[in-house]
Amino acid sequence: MSLKSFTDYLLLEKKYSVHTLTSYKKDLEGFGEFILNEYQTTSIDQVNYQQIRNWIVTLVESGISNRSINRKISSLNSYYKFLLKIDVIVANPLTKHKALKTSKNVQIPFSEQELNLVLDALSLEKDFEGLRNKLIVELFYATGIRRIELIQIKLSDIDLHNKTLKVLGKRNKERYTPLISSVIDSFKSYMIERNSLNLIKDKDYLFLTKKGVKIYETLVYRIINDYFSNVSSKVKRSPHIIRHSFATHLLNQGADLNAVKELLGHSSLAATQVYTHNSINELKKVYSNAHPRSKK
Repeated sequence: MSLKSFTDYLLLEKKYSVHTLTSYKKDLEGFGEFILNEYQTTSIDQVNYQQIRNWIVTLVESGISNRSINRKISSLNSYYKFLLKIDVIVANPLTKHKALKTSKNVQIPFSEQELNLVLDALSLEKDFEGLRNKLIVELFYATGIRRIELIQIKLSDIDLHNKTLKVLGKRNKERYTPLISSVIDSFKSYMIERNSLNLIKDKDYLFLTKKGVKIYETLVYRIINDYFSNVSSKVKRSPHIIRHSFATHLLNQGADLNAVKELLGHSSLAATQVYTHNSINELKKVYSNAHPRSKK
């Protein structure tokens, strides 16, 4: 069974992104290389759990993190489930496999003060890149969108009349998020400079480089990391931390968990609940100050 049938299934039926497909393919090809070198076979569908276990041991010994190994095994497990679905195999060798233990890294959000300091600094930059970067930071914090979602925003996705943004999320699922006035003002200022570029190649996309092409993931990460390194001592300064800040600050202000779930584009509440640990601390403060018995 070729991997192409599996990737076609993920693309056409599961609606996975090209980026996700590339990760799955890379993981499966890595396992294919292992069984070829160790067992002189290219048939992933005919290996047993012990052979898979030996691959896991090899990965551990090579210094790959448990989190990355679990992702690789997850890719392999998805492949076996697909083979079961189309009756190529009669049993999944990973049925009883238990994921490797991983440490839970608590993501520390930016404070409101840190975000305001960055936005205040960006307000002083009036050239194309400064206005673009300010809009990027504002959109991340005002909507909680993912980095890839921001990159894929097209001009047609922005509805100024209704003050909404159409976001293309995971598995090509669309959602609409409201736009606050400050974002709309920044959008208008940025568009004046954007329309003045000498050459625009990717005309449909909102965010461009000075060369007129669509921005890319490493550039967005660099923008966020550079600006926030000036105001924050946090080890991790990434677009995802702003997404985390968006959710945490909303919850701290009493926003409904289900509403935050919809704004983030999560398919289940479980995914949203990882952002609640900071809001629990706020609730404890409110409880301690308000409950009659807590004051005794």
